[in-house]
Amino acid sequence: MNTYQNNTKQADNALKKAEAKMNKRYRLGYHITAPANWINDPNGLIQYKGEYHAFYQHHPYDENWGPMHWGHVKSKDLVHWEHCPIALAPGDACDLDGCFSGSAVDNNGELTLIYTGHHYIDEPNNIFFQNQNVAVSTDGIHFTKIEQNPVIAEPPADSSQHFRDPKVWKHEDTWYMILGNSTKEEQPRVILYTSPDLRKWTYHGVLLQGDKDMGFMWECPDFFELDGKHVFMFSPQGIDAEGDKYNNLFQTGYYVGEYDYDTNEYKHGEFIELDNGHDFYAVQTFLDDQGRRIAIGWMDMWESEMPTKADGWCGALTIPRVLTLGENNKVLMNPVDEMKLLRQSEHVVLQDQVISVSSLTEVEADLLEVKVVFDLTKTSADLVGLKLRGTDHEETVITYSIPDQKLMLDCSKSGKKTDGVRRTALSAEGQLTLHVYVDRSSIELFANEGQATMTSRIYPSEKLLGIELVTEGGEAKVNGLTYWNLKDIWQAE
Repeated sequence: MNTYQNNTKQADNALKKAEAKMNKRYRLGYHITAPANWINDPNGLIQYKGEYHAFYQHHPYDENWGPMHWGHVKSKDLVHWEHCPIALAPGDACDLDGCFSGSAVDNNGELTLIYTGHHYIDEPNNIFFQNQNVAVSTDGIHFTKIEQNPVIAEPPADSSQHFRDPKVWKHEDTWYMILGNSTKEEQPRVILYTSPDLRKWTYHGVLLQGDKDMGFMWECPDFFELDGKHVFMFSPQGIDAEGDKYNNLFQTGYYVGEYDYDTNEYKHGEFIELDNGHDFYAVQTFLDDQGRRIAIGWMDMWESEMPTKADGWCGALTIPRVLTLGENNKVLMNPVDEMKLLRQSEHVVLQDQVISVSSLTEVEADLLEVKVVFDLTKTSADLVGLKLRGTDHEETVITYSIPDQKLMLDCSKSGKKTDGVRRTALSAEGQLTLHVYVDRSSIELFANEGQATMTSRIYPSEKLLGIELVTEGGEAKVNGLTYWNLKDIWQAE
């Protein structure tokens, strides 16, 4: 077997060389990224010995997807992150061609990673097999793959080759694992295993199966209790667009329902898309010591334009978000309170004012938090919103159509010329709050306390000129417009 030291040190050395050559024009200031080269799915989110850990799918040798490693960052406060050595590297018999996504759990003080080993049979034709493996650590930094790997060698007999992304949790005295899987007829499903010790696993059948309308494979499954309900969160591949819904190549969404551990029966409502922007996938969650269910997603999308590849890096994770359950079993996402620690200066621009024409506030910054509140009971306009204006012609536009009750994010003039618009329904009765986080190449929008979220990468070539409030078809009452300059957490590196 290859050793941890050989595999990961070689990868870490390659990263240092790549980082030295990297162009930082779009480099994010307060998001999780690798030091250089490619990242995608978050894995193994956990709070361990007082620190938050986030792992991620990573190719340290190239800015394109390749043999997956596990990159690693940690933080004491969810916002100030530091890079750690690469946690997992492929090449052993159990994971010859990749260490794919998985989970992290605290097993009596031992940080345990459960992940998918990827093995090509015929790489040009994408024929492969997958198994499940375990690696352990006592310091949270250095990991050893156990000798018993693979702990699950093969999928059930009626499966396709897709068998990955274990999500593991403990209920009472038993460990539970769900896996993304599909039948030989390409019907998507999630299957269930249990274990007393994370080593020996017993198959218990199908937790949930979808029809062809729900795609052909459910990636990155997550299953957890939230406000008394059981939420199944996943990323289905192969759902067709339906009006304003499902407009990305792949989706991320959830069911809410009731689960019976004794019968393995899950009764749930309709599928709901979690984020309606361009770049949100493979979300994972964890429970912290404050009892918060926190989510982090991949802030990119398969087969989309990724201009940062030309700069020697690609991919990022979203800011951490707290999940709560709202009315009608809707999952709400909002930034963790710790994001306020990044605020460097506050600028209160408008308070209790009526505007009848667009109003521009000049801003010289590229890391921003913006919050605007419209009083719709005292607004006669048909459309309100804001623009993040460039110095010449570029702009990122957020608008809300009051008659249509539609929220729109338009990135077509900020690096997404093709298919740069996303819309979603939002019932804003009386008040519209737009809470926006802007980084050098991303925007994250939270409307009305998480009733709608939209996440997208943007690639402006111009410097930011300012924030412009928009009103069309009448006057708009603005309760407040405030923005904050935010800290660059990576600047010292």
